[in-house]
Amino acid sequence: MEAFARSERSFEEVMRFYLEMRWMMSNQYTMKIYPAGNGRDVYRNIEICGNSTLNQLCQIILESFDFIDEHMYEFCMDNRMYQEYNYQSDPEEDEPSTKIILDELRLVEKQKFSLHYDFGDDWMFVITVKKISKVAEKTEARITKSKGHIQQYPVWDENEWD
Repeated sequence: MEAFARSERSFEEVMRFYLEMRWMMSNQYTMKIYPAGNGRDVYRNIEICGNSTLNQLCQIILESFDFIDEHMYEFCMDNRMYQEYNYQSDPEEDEPSTKIILDELRLVEKQKFSLHYDFGDDWMFVITVKKISKVAEKTEARITKSKGHIQQYPVWDENEWD
């Protein structure tokens, strides 16, 4: 307070600057993602900005697990597949789209939702919002921690099917 009293700026100027800076800051989400049933053995932690879309979130998830992006997907905000209000990668008419930005979803810490990827193999990735921070600069999505490995297309021994 003493430093403020000695400054040449008025309280209103300082508050206006503070509010402008706060408005310019972005949300950054720290999330833990794991394939359903493998949360202790296989997971990824990622950071992604709030101005990123669900499409971009899907891309970083697939990249983090070394999956090839060649299938349709949906984000299940209630963790249930094939619901009409899930965010679709290829929506019809008025269905919710994965083009929505993360901040518009109004995510909260500890919230869980799922990525349902490849409607044939039905990969389900559980996503937990671990932390929401304010950052001054928008950053690229990144993987901050990785444990374990899964294969999108496991190699099968032909003799196993005989």
